[in-house]
Amino acid sequence: MGLLTFSINVTLDGCVDHREGIADDETHAFFTRLMDEGGAMLWGRVTYEMMESYWPAVARGQQEAPPAMREWAVKLEAKPKYVVSSTRKAFPWTNSHHIAGDLRTGVQRLKDATPAGVLLGSGTLATELDRLDLIDEYVFVVQPRLAGHGPTLHQSGLPRTRRLELVSAKPFRNGAVAMHYRRSR
Repeated sequence: MGLLTFSINVTLDGCVDHREGIADDETHAFFTRLMDEGGAMLWGRVTYEMMESYWPAVARGQQEAPPAMREWAVKLEAKPKYVVSSTRKAFPWTNSHHIAGDLRTGVQRLKDATPAGVLLGSGTLATELDRLDLIDEYVFVVQPRLAGHGPTLHQSGLPRTRRLELVSAKPFRNGAVAMHYRRSR
């Protein structure tokens, strides 16, 4: 069974709006390595649609992008992508698959079938999966910013506090810090 790792950019005040992250070469290289280590990506519909609207064009060379972003896009194109949605059924982007039905069962089945692990990148979905105790690890890239707005990490709350153990911390030249945590069980 593979681990489910939630990874996201977050500002110092908890904002997870993708526009608030610093998207430089070092950050993209970090996320590319993280994606390389996993066997699949997992998103909610909203995140999938945001990703689908941009990254396939970058991978095909139809959208101008720096080399680090293009590398991410090409690898993302090839990576299996799983989407949780109750409103959308068709996911035409290459290697995209729908998880329907019971959330716990579908995600547990995905974890069981993906020994290299699953990388989760959707904040709202992460809250639901955290409530189901399905997230094993967290990789937060803490951005050196105060956004002053939301959405924020787990803004709808969790039933109890999660105790985490620090696995590693890696500072970036831009002032961000990647922090890898494992759940204390």
